[in-house]
Amino acid sequence: MHAPTNYTQIVARKRYSTATATLLAGDDYWDGNNFERQGRNRFLYRTPNGGYFVLFLTQWQGESDSLTPVSEGEAVEEYEGMREQRVEYAEAFPGVVIEEA
Repeated sequence: MHAPTNYTQIVARKRYSTATATLLAGDDYWDGNNFERQGRNRFLYRTPNGGYFVLFLTQWQGESDSLTPVSEGEAVEEYEGMREQRVEYAEAFPGVVIEEA
């Protein structure tokens, strides 16, 4: 599965749309056979207003695609756990300071 270009969902009276959001990362890496992770993929986006959401896609019968708004902290955790990071960390999270370990 590839990241959708036109998925929209309203959650808590806010519209989340992949058409206007920036794709930050996904777990859709090519493993030599396909992009799917056991029939499910997730993608992290940032809205033009600075909100974040994760889009979950499924190919399984009986399951539905879903969208979940997340906080900046949750978005950072999602980003760091995804293999395919589409933008650099500083672009994905402007203003987040990275400290030396």
